[in-house]
Amino acid sequence: MSTREKAKATTEQVVGKAVRKLAHAVGKDTTPAKGAALEARGKARATKEGAKGSFRH
Repeated sequence: MSTREKAKATTEQVVGKAVRKLAHAVGKDTTPAKGAALEARGKARATKEGAKGSFRH
């Protein structure tokens, strides 16, 4: 897993979680879904990069 892609995945997960929690605290309805989607995209990116790394070895 390249350092840049790993950083992107971690950033997306952290930002998504923060957006989701902030939206719940404020009481927004659609924003938590956007945060959850961003978090899921970060997890998917991390999984993809981990799989690529296992094929290289």
